[in-house]
Amino acid sequence: MMYLLLPFRCHHIIKVNTHFFTTATLSLNQRFLSTLNAAPTKLDDALQLFDQMLHRKPRPCISEFNQLITVIVKMKHYSTALSLYNQLKLMVIVRLDIYAMTISMNCYCRLNQVNHGFALLATIFKLGHPPSVPTYNTLLNGLVLADRVFEAVELFKKLLRENVCEPNEVMYGTIINGLCKGGHTTKAVDLLKFMENGSCKPRVEHYSIIIDSLCKDKMVDQALQLFTNMAEKKIPANVITYNTLIHGLCNFGRESKAARMLMDMEVKGISPGVDTFNILVNAFCKQGSVNDAKLAVQAMVKRGLRPDVITYTALIDGYCLRGELDEARKVLDGMVEKDLVPNIITYNSLINGYNKKNRIYESMHLFQEIKDKGLIPSVVTYNSLLQGLFQTGNPAAAKKLFNEMKAKGLEPTILTYGIFINGMCKNSQCSDALALFRSLKSREFLKDVAFYNILIDGFSRSGQPNVSMDLFDELSLKGLRPNVKTYTTMIRVFCLEGLFDKAKALLLKMEEDGCLPNSVTYNVIIQEFLKKNEGQEAERLLEQMINRGFLPDSTTFEMLLQLLPNEGQPSSLRTMIQRLTSVER
Repeated sequence: MMYLLLPFRCHHIIKVNTHFFTTATLSLNQRFLSTLNAAPTKLDDALQLFDQMLHRKPRPCISEFNQLITVIVKMKHYSTALSLYNQLKLMVIVRLDIYAMTISMNCYCRLNQVNHGFALLATIFKLGHPPSVPTYNTLLNGLVLADRVFEAVELFKKLLRENVCEPNEVMYGTIINGLCKGGHTTKAVDLLKFMENGSCKPRVEHYSIIIDSLCKDKMVDQALQLFTNMAEKKIPANVITYNTLIHGLCNFGRESKAARMLMDMEVKGISPGVDTFNILVNAFCKQGSVNDAKLAVQAMVKRGLRPDVITYTALIDGYCLRGELDEARKVLDGMVEKDLVPNIITYNSLINGYNKKNRIYESMHLFQEIKDKGLIPSVVTYNSLLQGLFQTGNPAAAKKLFNEMKAKGLEPTILTYGIFINGMCKNSQCSDALALFRSLKSREFLKDVAFYNILIDGFSRSGQPNVSMDLFDELSLKGLRPNVKTYTTMIRVFCLEGLFDKAKALLLKMEEDGCLPNSVTYNVIIQEFLKKNEGQEAERLLEQMINRGFLPDSTTFEMLLQLLPNEGQPSSLRTMIQRLTSVER
């Protein structure tokens, strides 16, 4: 939570004298500052006014400069604000007061230089100024912003313990926000209870922060209980509180409860906004319940709310999830008719939908449409298109797009490289994929076992098992730990090469390394043993698999049925299959 510094009034005497501000000049100053506040993008105007103030005789007092620099801080030009204060100090024009130093402190904290903020606190002490609650709150907020929550809590405790100052609701909110941000929601709840028993009572904002954190921690029932506690203490919830709870409920599939919450807020006279309905629309669409989402949109319109880009993007997602791409396209076209400009996220949703249905032609057409409309494709856009091109067997077009992406200054992410390397392996270009992997400079990429899994699998499927084995050995040389997918892939490689003893040894080794085999691992090795008519070993592994709570997949089950002897002949395999069928029933 941020402490907002308010403009400060300058107490001065207005005389009819050329050495003092005239009333007209002063009101012009105030009007100009009001204009800046109304349009906080005009940094040049603010700097021009600062320059005029420097050359005025006599110069304005520090509170006038504070007011102007506060406007610049609101524009988030923190470095500029600090440089202006430095200019005032160097020119010895006015003496900086505690408000100026608190504003500077806030700027340092926003620039993640909280230590400079503490240095200013020392200066405040040296000058004999008693630091105010806003000063300490600025530092506490700076520590929270820098993820130094523990230090913020310790400073807060020190202020309480030594009665340095009486914390206000803003300071409590800062610490509650920090605790929640750091994953210490339970401690935030304890602090809320402390507030309830103290002189500074919690407000709706404090409850909303904790309710949001509880929902994110998958503790929705506790969030609902806290919401009930609010009502019992006669603290009215606001639209933010309701939005947070509705979002939390929707995230855990409790849409009916979320809908009741919507009705409850209306009964209590709290008007749901577009954001509220968007949460519901998005939740319904993720479930594939587009009809319910459309009803929610109709309810929005009836209340005089105008669905926005987020609303329609959610609907497009919902239709794409159901495979109804033509309906999704109609939504996009409808947005344009309603004078709503689709953003890149909207287009990404539809492109992803087309790709899942292998309709790469429509995806590329949309990609061109994005460029024609002046939108800038994101990394997500390129990732989706690369996936689609590789899926439809267009590796050459994918390479061209990949090069275009880099040429436009978009840095490929680890996901981008994963898609590209996997796509090349799937399109019989494993050597090129390996060359690209070797060319990566980032240690993060080179230490990602997922890349090795892709390459090991790719080379084994392209008839180059020796390369797969070399890559597997490389993992241990680099100090990397294979995961269950790596081991499963290598077990299949050994089996395909007829190295069944090595496959069984690797199955044992993965357990020794603390990597337990899963259902896929067992299905792979059992199927390979069955293909080689190693029925006895397959039965042994099947029994082990069942005892560990895994079931054979349909392919394994059909292969096992073919090995059953004639009816009436004793068979341990028949007994196991009977066990399996009874479990399934």
